[in-house]
Amino acid sequence: MSVPTLARRLDAFVSLVGRKTWDRRITWIRDQAGGGRRAGLAIREHHAAELAIARMRGAGARAPSTAEAQLADLASQAVTLHRSLSPQGKARLVALIEAGLAGDGTLIPLLHLLRTAALQTSRGFRVRFSGLEDGAPFDLLLDREHSQAEVACEVVSAEHGRGVHRGAWFRLADLVDPDLQTWLAAHPGRYLLKMTLPQGLQGGLGADPATLAELHRRIRGLLESQRRQDHDEAMVLRLDPLLLSAAQADELGLMSSLRQHFGPEAHLSVTAGGAGVFVMAARAGRENEIAVSIRRHMATAAPARLTGRHPGILAMFVEDTHRTEWRGLRDRLELEGEARQFLTDPAARPVVAVTFASRIELFGFKGPDAAPEGELRFRNPGHPAARLPALSPAVMSSV
Repeated sequence: MSVPTLARRLDAFVSLVGRKTWDRRITWIRDQAGGGRRAGLAIREHHAAELAIARMRGAGARAPSTAEAQLADLASQAVTLHRSLSPQGKARLVALIEAGLAGDGTLIPLLHLLRTAALQTSRGFRVRFSGLEDGAPFDLLLDREHSQAEVACEVVSAEHGRGVHRGAWFRLADLVDPDLQTWLAAHPGRYLLKMTLPQGLQGGLGADPATLAELHRRIRGLLESQRRQDHDEAMVLRLDPLLLSAAQADELGLMSSLRQHFGPEAHLSVTAGGAGVFVMAARAGRENEIAVSIRRHMATAAPARLTGRHPGILAMFVEDTHRTEWRGLRDRLELEGEARQFLTDPAARPVVAVTFASRIELFGFKGPDAAPEGELRFRNPGHPAARLPALSPAVMSSV
């Protein structure tokens, strides 16, 4: 796809909601991203799709990346879909896009819907956007060889399964950063502040300012008093020298080493000042339960989104995960275990299969971090339609 063609297609997508609405949203995202280095990066990642579209619309002669080309293709599918819908369907599609451009919303629910439809079309199914066209509680109706299935496309954030939300941690790290810079200026060296938060830290990027301010006060008090530790029911702090070799002194090498030492669930932050380095490493008081939280979401979504008149598929999009975490959920069989447990729940009676995908698959990345076939899929062996040959491309387990 040539760059001018790509820009025209994206302009057509933006025109669905109007350029004023779009430009206002991009301005808001960029303003929000200016609030702190770490939180700003998290906001840009959260709204990566919107910012990528904005970049590509003014990209000049630069060829799109694989992810950008995939995003542009999905945006083009939205325009094509809009042209095919009834007036009511058009209105629902525009409302879906507008919801993604308001508050903390993103375009991910729309993109997940479009990609799921395209994936099933590629498998030989006729796909009707029943949620948009008919106002059905499910999103898609699949039809193949006289067999039909309903598909409900759900987006669930991994944050719901974390004791310490990544977004809230980034906000806290940005608050504390000036104090760490001051500390390093007065106490050159390398330090490690280990934090345990028994009550967790919730709220993501919208974490309660009062809670963050209190945690900030506690950390600053420890530094000012030059004590080595402090603890109560909300926080356990311990300040120690950071022991690392010269080869680990740069931030990239240090972060890799810290990740290996503290494990995938730790929240890490590095502040450098002069010749000094200050690391914060935080954990919740319990292990993350991301897969458990997804199972709970499915148990609520299935009876609300699927009618039971046709076999149902829950197409789950797991948001707010990084590559290592997403691969770990699969490699440790956490998603499989919780999916199979869910399929024994009475709430799963209308469900013939559940599928899982993340941004890795949405944006077309390949390799070991991506799920094979573009999704992780588990069939419900107890459903009467589980062995229908016509539905097998959409329901057969992928592992």
